[in-house]
Amino acid sequence: MSKIRTVGLGMAWDELIQGDVFKTISRTVTETDLVNFINTTGMVEVLFTDADYAKEHAPGGGRLVPGALVYCMAEGLLVQATLQHTGLAFLEMSFEVKGPTFVGDTIYVEVEVLMSRATSKTPDRGIIKTRNRILNQKGEELIVYEPVRMAAGSALKNA
Repeated sequence: MSKIRTVGLGMAWDELIQGDVFKTISRTVTETDLVNFINTTGMVEVLFTDADYAKEHAPGGGRLVPGALVYCMAEGLLVQATLQHTGLAFLEMSFEVKGPTFVGDTIYVEVEVLMSRATSKTPDRGIIKTRNRILNQKGEELIVYEPVRMAAGSALKNA
């Protein structure tokens, strides 16, 4: 019997070239996302839980969303698009919040490959560093982070 091809696989380290740029699909941050996240994590800060307080104290009076939630949603968009069957380890990252995110914002991630190379010990695995810019529907930069990950090569991905 012939092998059935699997669709939806991620990008192998040796398929990414320094300078490559791509973006994910978009996703709207909902009130339900906010409530579920703050209840799960215990981040019951009044800026996230009290609409009247947020109206008075939050930038623009909107329902603020924790940066941690925005980051997690961005990583979810990236896992769907780039890491299935190829992501092996998350090694480190830098992280900077550039602006507020509100309930109702639609986010997406623009990714630039900064480095892609074989590991020193195993050539079928590689190290990838990217600059990930989380943007909203207006093109405003919300968060910029630079993760370093270990990923499978093409041979492991297709095994």
